[in-house]
Amino acid sequence: MKKSILLIVSFFVFGFLQAQEVPNFTLTNVLNGQAISLDTYPSCSGMLIIFTSNTCPYDEHYRTRIKNLSNTYQDNIPVLLVNPLTDDNESAENMVKKAKNLGINMPYLADKDQKLMHALGATKTPHAFLLKNSGGKFTVVYKGAIDDNAQVAADVRHAYLKDAIEIMLSNQTIATPEVRPVGCTIRKK
Repeated sequence: MKKSILLIVSFFVFGFLQAQEVPNFTLTNVLNGQAISLDTYPSCSGMLIIFTSNTCPYDEHYRTRIKNLSNTYQDNIPVLLVNPLTDDNESAENMVKKAKNLGINMPYLADKDQKLMHALGATKTPHAFLLKNSGGKFTVVYKGAIDDNAQVAADVRHAYLKDAIEIMLSNQTIATPEVRPVGCTIRKK
């Protein structure tokens, strides 16, 4: 009996994760001052939101991999970088400087009130959230780590996020919808 109850509870928890609908949001892209929301991308297959910072060493390790994901899937999956940190070195002005230094051309959004961070449950930078668009409703289908080796891209054995994108684009169910993110802890204000 206990095993049956545990199995039923596990099914509902797993189903909830798969069906987590993302509320619409509006954040400012610090690179051009434009407002970005889910409505900005009505016909995309999905969206990739990656919480990041200006200063976390893990973010530095992943910058090229994130840029490659953006370039590979730009026709189907827009990539949005979101900075929820409130320290002085994470200000919108410093976000612009950092983006220009690194040649970042994807939207870099300021979430200084941390509403999107709380809505999605982001805890680290980088922390990735892959959203599937189903008729204008976006649901989280994968969240967590980008891959299994933050420091050495050449040694990656499991590209969790890239695999999840490919599976989502083929309309299959992602077998591992969550992998613990590795990075710097986001301090809540």
